[in-house]
Amino acid sequence: MAASQAVMEVTDATFEQDVLKWDQPVLVDFWAAWCGPCKMIAPLLDEVADAYKGKVKVFKMDVDKNNSTPMRYNVRGIPTLLVFKDGKVQDQIVGLVAKEVIETALNKHVSKEVSEPAKQV
Repeated sequence: MAASQAVMEVTDATFEQDVLKWDQPVLVDFWAAWCGPCKMIAPLLDEVADAYKGKVKVFKMDVDKNNSTPMRYNVRGIPTLLVFKDGKVQDQIVGLVAKEVIETALNKHVSKEVSEPAKQV
């Protein structure tokens, strides 16, 4: 099964630029290739990435290839989903959860932006 084009890889090297400095909410999935629940949640994240395109960036970070970022955010179990906004963790979801749980966490951070019409400059 091909991954959604909307879900991108992030690394320790690109994390600050791609996640912390981004001006919209960012969802980061901390995962590993050997993790069964990580594989099971991947299609849900693809759906979420497509549904929230333009409102939320969705990234995956392989914890086996990137050690410092998961350690920095105290990621102990995978999958762990962290929602970042304004460079800070706003929400944390650990384990295999329903898509609705992910959407509820994201909606807390995108609802303000969605309800206000964009101003044309």
